[in-house]
Amino acid sequence: MKNITILPADTYTVINKTVLNDNDKKLISMLYQPIIGYTAVSLYFTLIDDLDKLEIMSNDLTHHHLMSTMQLRLEDIVIAREKLEAIGLIKSYVKSGNINHYVYLLYSPITAHEFFNHPILNIVLYNNIGKKEYDKIVNYYKVPRINLKDYNDITSNFDEVFSSVKGNVLETNDDVQNRNSNSINITKGIDFNMLISSIPKSMISDKCFTKDVKELINNLSFVYSLDTFAMQGLVRDSINEKGHIDKVNLRKSCRNYYQFSSSGNLPTLIYNKQPDYLKKPKGDSSKWAKMVYTFENLTPYEFLKAKYKGAEPTTRDKRLIENLLIDQKLNPGVVNVLIAYVLKINDEKLNKSYVETVAGQWKRLNIETVEEAMRITEKEHKKNKKLLNKSNRKTANTIKNDTPAWFDKELKNNNLTEEESKEMEKVLGELV
Repeated sequence: MKNITILPADTYTVINKTVLNDNDKKLISMLYQPIIGYTAVSLYFTLIDDLDKLEIMSNDLTHHHLMSTMQLRLEDIVIAREKLEAIGLIKSYVKSGNINHYVYLLYSPITAHEFFNHPILNIVLYNNIGKKEYDKIVNYYKVPRINLKDYNDITSNFDEVFSSVKGNVLETNDDVQNRNSNSINITKGIDFNMLISSIPKSMISDKCFTKDVKELINNLSFVYSLDTFAMQGLVRDSINEKGHIDKVNLRKSCRNYYQFSSSGNLPTLIYNKQPDYLKKPKGDSSKWAKMVYTFENLTPYEFLKAKYKGAEPTTRDKRLIENLLIDQKLNPGVVNVLIAYVLKINDEKLNKSYVETVAGQWKRLNIETVEEAMRITEKEHKKNKKLLNKSNRKTANTIKNDTPAWFDKELKNNNLTEEESKEMEKVLGELV
């Protein structure tokens, strides 16, 4: 259901699930925008503007309205919406029909105190804006400390001011507006059965792994790319004398572990999968389509790790891939094609300057899909081969033998037989 195709004619209704104020808007601009980007923030504010005068629920509107208001393609709006969903600012529901109808529930941002103590958001904000800007924002939200040591508390209590008298009995009403924020959900988390069973029962109390603790462990495992095995030792070292997990100590241990293996760097977040709207439609069983599918459905990290035969890629190569995704803003599937192409023609080495040169060219040409990237590598190869043929026939033949498998035009329309399917698995195994 998440992969349902959205059309400009599809309608939506905005429902405000919280109480939004000017401070919320400032929080989103200062704290959330460096993580999710301007477009996502603009979409959030546009949805707020869609609400009626009571700021509770909007009329039915079309997504074409959003496209016209924001002057964006629908595909960009979908990506922005997914970022808002992921970070907890909206929840989305859809009812399918001839015209699909969406409901977007708006939530408040978490408070500045919660944000700066969040195991994911705080780290990513710091890494995205740098220490100088981060310190400036922290100082903005700091509450001044006043020494009240020599003062007496003379605040009146409620019962000292008011007295109770007989009156009508009213029931509580849960339907009245309230301030609500939404949490970040991590779907691929730690195997807690394995984690807990690895720790001697004598070390932990019955209330050691509470819901909050498990959520913290999941968040830390995500942001620092730690699997269950790596987490076992870090969690065990963070257990205090009462059998509880020291959350502060666990955060420091995870950060130090990551920085030690990442040359002192802190992690950031990237939009790490090829957007569905840029994927090739399903149904094609040709060899070409299977290669396209492979590039589209692996993250660049997974793709690079596969090229390392399952070993962890070098920090240098990971930084290069991160640069392609964040700075060059290439789509993940396109990055995969670029990795495969450069490795194939460059003796399995990622030459940074060459990769960035190609990435810059592809960005200027607005290469967005895997198929576009595969075709442009074919075009570049033919041009280079033509030049080489004039000067060095032997070198040209060598280049020809080292070209990626998708350069075979016959791949495009041939359906796979059982024998070919086995051969294709072998090709893809070599490719990825």
